[in-house]
Amino acid sequence: MTATGYEAYEAAGALLRALSAPIRIAIVAELGSGERCVHDLVSQLGAPQPLVSQHLRVLRGAGVVRGVRRGREIAYSLVDEHIAHIVADAVSHARENRL
Repeated sequence: MTATGYEAYEAAGALLRALSAPIRIAIVAELGSGERCVHDLVSQLGAPQPLVSQHLRVLRGAGVVRGVRRGREIAYSLVDEHIAHIVADAVSHARENRL
């Protein structure tokens, strides 16, 4: 069932809160180009593994990412490609305003 009226605004607010940390935006941006394991995200973002894992938990809890076990690792991907577009547009807008 889709959210209508005020419920849609509440859902959008929850999504934006989940994306409110810069590292979570960076994680979503990375996942926008395909699934990644934690060690890939750590390498790409230059952030400590516990920090990346903590933020992935927040994103999973918010329904932004999902994880699929692949042997000893979990491969993370975006639940919905719209989220990648939201983040890309926000980053693009922020860059435009700084020029």
